[in-house]
Amino acid sequence: MATALTPPMGWNSWDCYGTTVTEAEVLANARFMAEHLLPHGWDTVVVDIDWSDPAARPHGYTDDADLVLDVHGYPQPAPGRFPSAAGGRGFADLAAQVHALGLRFGVHALRGIPRRAVAARLPVVGASDDVTTADIADTASTCPWNGHMYGLDHAHPGAQVWLDGLVAQLASWGVDLVKVDDMLAPFHADAVAAWSRAIERSGRDIVLSLSPGTALSTAHLPVLRAHAQMWRVCDDLWDRWQDVHANFARLARWAPFQQPGGWADADMLPLGRIGIRAERGEDRASRLTPDEQRTLLTLWVMARSPLMMGGDLPTSDAATIALLTTPAVGHVLRTSTDGRELLREPADDGEVVVWSARSAAEPTRYVAVFWTGTGTRTQSLALSALVGDAAAARRWIVRDLWTGTPLPDPALDPGRLDAQLTFQVPSHGVRWVALDPV
Repeated sequence: MATALTPPMGWNSWDCYGTTVTEAEVLANARFMAEHLLPHGWDTVVVDIDWSDPAARPHGYTDDADLVLDVHGYPQPAPGRFPSAAGGRGFADLAAQVHALGLRFGVHALRGIPRRAVAARLPVVGASDDVTTADIADTASTCPWNGHMYGLDHAHPGAQVWLDGLVAQLASWGVDLVKVDDMLAPFHADAVAAWSRAIERSGRDIVLSLSPGTALSTAHLPVLRAHAQMWRVCDDLWDRWQDVHANFARLARWAPFQQPGGWADADMLPLGRIGIRAERGEDRASRLTPDEQRTLLTLWVMARSPLMMGGDLPTSDAATIALLTTPAVGHVLRTSTDGRELLREPADDGEVVVWSARSAAEPTRYVAVFWTGTGTRTQSLALSALVGDAAAARRWIVRDLWTGTPLPDPALDPGRLDAQLTFQVPSHGVRWVALDPV
C-alpha cells in the first residue's frame, strides 16, 4: 500500500482542546480546513487522546477514568462528546463527514489494553482456549503519564488477536491515520511491530504515527522504517522558543534519513489559538513571535517533518492562516529532497544556522538562514557555501519564499572568490529563499 509518500499535513486537537475535544469542534476545524487549507495540501484531521473518556477534563487525565468500552474491551467514542457514536456507531459517521469534505480522518490510541477491560476478564474473540483480556495483559508495563492502560503481553498469541480486532474496528470506521502513544520512550519494538502487523491485516491504508519521541536514537531506524510512517523525535512541543530551538539539533540528526513512507516528526505546530481546554496553559494566542513562527515552519519544512497544526483553525487569526497557506510551505515540503544542515556556528549571543534542500524535479535550490540570537543580524554567505563549488560558477536569481518577491542577485565583490548573498535576519528569525539558475 502506498502510505505517506510525502509528509502528512493536517490538524490535531491536542494543542487547543487537550483530552476534551467534541464532535462539533472536530467538524468545525474540518470544514475550515476544507475551505481554506486543502488547496495548499492540508488534508488530515486527527482526534487526539481520551476520546473514550466521558469525563475528560483540561490540564491532565482523569484517574481511573470510566472509559467507554465495547464487549471486547475496545475504546469507543464517548457519546456525550461525539453524538454520532451513539448506538455503537463509533467514529464511522464522523469519519464519513470528514471524508465527504475531501479530507482524511485520524485518531489517537494508547499502547496496550484498557485496565478496565483487563479487570473485566472479557473473552478474546478468535483466540484459543477461552483466553480473556486478563491473560494477554502485561500488568507490569504501564505508561508513566497516563493510568488508563496496561501493556499487551506480545509473547501471548492472544495479544495480537485482540489488537488485530481493535485495528479492524478502526478500519471499519474509516480511519486513515492512527497516532499511537507511549511507544518510543522507552522504545517498545514489540508493540511497534504488532501495530504494523494489525494494520496490514486490516486491509486498509492507515498511516501509523508513533509518539512521543523523547531522546529517540537513530539506531531505531530499521524498526521504524519497517513498521511506521511517522515517528516523533521530541517530547510535546509548546509555544516556547526553547522548544523550537531544541529541535534544530534533532532535525539536523534526522533529516538525512527522511524518505517516502518514513518521516521523522518534529511534533505539531503550536500556532494560532491554543490552550482553549488544553493540557498546558490557558486559552491564548501562540506566544511565539511572528519571526519565531516563521522559523518553526521553515525548519520543519526544510527537514520535511510532517506538519500538524495545533491551533483551533476557525478562531485563529488571519496572520496564522496566511502563514499556513503560504505557497512555498506545502510545495517545498512535498517536492524537495536532500534537506540538511549546512552550517551551524556560534556568533555573538546566538548561532547562525544554514539549511539547504533541492527541488526533486527542477534545478532550484532552497536555502534557509536562521539567526537564534538577539537583534537583527547582517549575514553574508558565499554562494559556493550554499550550492557547492561547481554550481557557484553559474548565475543564480533569488526570490524570497515567504513573500514571493525577487531579491538582488548574488553580488561578486572585489577580492572574493565567488559571489556573496547578504541577508538581514531578525532575532529568532529566518530568511528563506529559492535560488534558480539562469
